[in-house]
Amino acid sequence: MFPLSGKKIIFDSFPDPSDTWEIIETIGKGTYGKVFKVINKKNESKAAVKVLDPIYDIDEEIEAEYNILQALSDHENVVKFYGMYFKKDVKNGDQLWLVLELCNGGSVTDLAKGLLKRGERMNEMIIAYILHEALMGLKHLHNNNTIHRDIKGNNILLTTEGGIKLVDFGVSAQLTSTCLQRNTSVGTPFWMAPEVIACEQQLDSCYDSRCDVWSLGITAIELGDGDPPLADLHPMRALFKIPRYSDVHVQKGIFTNPGNNIFIVFFIFEPVSTLG
Repeated sequence: MFPLSGKKIIFDSFPDPSDTWEIIETIGKGTYGKVFKVINKKNESKAAVKVLDPIYDIDEEIEAEYNILQALSDHENVVKFYGMYFKKDVKNGDQLWLVLELCNGGSVTDLAKGLLKRGERMNEMIIAYILHEALMGLKHLHNNNTIHRDIKGNNILLTTEGGIKLVDFGVSAQLTSTCLQRNTSVGTPFWMAPEVIACEQQLDSCYDSRCDVWSLGITAIELGDGDPPLADLHPMRALFKIPRYSDVHVQKGIFTNPGNNIFIVFFIFEPVSTLG
């Protein structure tokens, strides 16, 4: 399903996007570049494009995202992938375009924060729906031996029809048949599972796809509260504190008792033998 490990993608072999896509407006800005709304010149369909510029400093992340999108975007809870394009630009630097499904509803983080600004909290049934759909997307990834490794509200998008889509696979990892665990620490600090953080501190530490479940549990708290736990701390301080959790506390009043019980499943935490 995936290209052979170590096989490099030849970026300039992809077609020029100018023949097919035209930028309409800027949607946002990510870690590695801007995101635009584009229109297809041939059929007037709309899409989103992640423009990576310059591309050669981050080719490992690009290859990871390209491989996963190409292989696994055929699921209703994973953003659709419409293709990769290469735009030669001698003056400003070459660009790589990843053309994706347009999710006009924005991120679930935007939704939660927008509600809080109006003095409201996201309804628990809506949170439950988001979690269910995100779990279906994760199940698809995990069944194909892939860990997302950066699950958070900003990487779960909404379509105008109410669809839930996982996005941003730049730090995702494939688990091969000979290596069903990983030992590199990546992700966004506040959402990272303890065993992922431990990889920075203990060379023999490793983790598997269950780290995505922890991150989704943190995302559930984010949706109810507007921020993940420890958001008031410096990220490096949070990295120190998370592996020392005896449990994860949910702020009183955010969820009903049945809602709180769900978190027992997300945050089963055994510091010595998480994967045992």
